Amino acid sequence: MTRVTVSIEDDLMDAFDTFLNQRGYTNRSEGFRDLIREKLQQTKLAEDENGVGIAVLNYVYDHEERMLASRLMNAQHEHHDLTVSTVHFHIDHDTCLESVTLRGNLADIRAFADKILAQPGVRHGELYSVPGELHVESHHHGADHHGHAHKHEHLKITT
Repeated sequence: MTRVTVSIEDDLMDAFDTFLNQRGYTNRSEGFRDLIREKLQQTKLAEDENGVGIAVLNYVYDHEERMLASRLMNAQHEHHDLTVSTVHFHIDHDTCLESVTLRGNLADIRAFADKILAQPGVRHGELYSVPGELHVESHHHGADHHGHAHKHEHLKITT
């Protein structure tokens, strides 16, 4: 195992220690390792251009920012193939939280999330992705082959 030394501002270290204590960590090293593992996994997911999965994009934004709500809604409509659902929550008079559930190609999901999070007026945001496998099945309706066919895509989450 490699030992490293890192310099961190006191207030950031205090916040990290609080984080670790709240989650039951017994030492800082395991907390750092878990954060590094998580970031590396998220980076790997984002870089896998053929990978599919599901994701949740959460972001807080300023409702009063000029045309921001409209731009956010338009972005979701432009990516209707990825967007499964959106939950909108009013935090206060000027601030909203949205949680967007997404499904599809993880690179496309990441590009969509980056576009949303880069909007002026979006204050905080996070994308959580889970890899999966896309399965496509088709079946016919009707007693004979003259009925109509349907294709169903479903995502199986990998463990």
